[in-house]
Amino acid sequence: MNESFDIQRYMQGGVERIIRDSLRATLGNLRAQTFFLRFAKASKKAAEKRTESEKQGLHIPAFLIASITSSCNLHCAGCYSRCSGATTDCEPEDQLSASEWGKIFQEADELGINFILLAGGEPLLRKDVIDEAAKQKNILFPIFTNGIFLTKDNLSFYDDHRNMIPVISIEGDRARTNSRRGKGVYDHLLSAMEGLKERDLLYGVSVTVTSENLPEVTSEEYLRDLSDRGCKLVIYVEYVPVTSESTALALSDAQRDQLLSDVNRVRTSHPEMVFVSFPGDEKSSGGCLAAGRGFFHINSRGGAEPCPFSPYSDINVRDTSLKDALNSPLFQSLQENGLLLEDHKGGCVLFEKKKQVEDLLDRNS
Repeated sequence: MNESFDIQRYMQGGVERIIRDSLRATLGNLRAQTFFLRFAKASKKAAEKRTESEKQGLHIPAFLIASITSSCNLHCAGCYSRCSGATTDCEPEDQLSASEWGKIFQEADELGINFILLAGGEPLLRKDVIDEAAKQKNILFPIFTNGIFLTKDNLSFYDDHRNMIPVISIEGDRARTNSRRGKGVYDHLLSAMEGLKERDLLYGVSVTVTSENLPEVTSEEYLRDLSDRGCKLVIYVEYVPVTSESTALALSDAQRDQLLSDVNRVRTSHPEMVFVSFPGDEKSSGGCLAAGRGFFHINSRGGAEPCPFSPYSDINVRDTSLKDALNSPLFQSLQENGLLLEDHKGGCVLFEKKKQVEDLLDRNS
């Protein structure tokens, strides 16, 4: 790890900004404000735990991505997870159980991890795991969902559990969203947004940013529309090409710089919303944040991986602890050999350098 760069301070600064922006974005919403004030206190305690671990030689990231299922009800065009075989139509038998996930969430809380992004597949297919997550009041759980299972008659759960935040995947306008996700999906998402707004519930959207939709999804017109619909969180995820034919959709260096500039702009022009860009500005963060530097990934079978776009693992949390997983030989090698700092094209350095990651995995086996 680069000793001249304080990754712990950098990540804590990001956590504090998210909480500060969330408090600002929820002005006038008493229940949301009350939750975030309490969460701010829990986040401070979590940071103290991470700092203490750092003194003992163990770096704990503030963020974890948990793919709680391999199953999905949609077939989105160009889906990385399906193309890599990580997502299927049916739930495999060897998925982690709800109780196993509950143990992981509990240990994450004890370590000081206070953001766990629930993904899939489609995470809302695992209501049993969602229920386990909701018990951990010190952790904020953004749920990355395609939105199909968000209906007006099942939103009381989010009213009762304010640490569970639906984050709806959307591609831009109706044409772009339906083209990738299926006919009629866009209108279903608008209905879900309407229901969330009616209940004054905090929710967000996740936008896959490509070379084609970058101008639209960062435009004032598009963001005003989302704001009017009650959206309080926008997560921009840079597109990772799944085939050689789709590389043109990945952002160029100039477009990445433009996205960073746009995010800084809209944070000022839309104080009523929180904006997060992933993977974000790697120059200011000292390189890629995967492999436990800023976050790591647990797949639906328990494998601890550098990130969802680098599905390689040499340790399984079924057999060990989260703490041991963070000390895995693969994670340590990635942090120490400089691969996370290398230049790359597209949204993910480890996806592009997968041959080097495979070599490290073989070397540490």
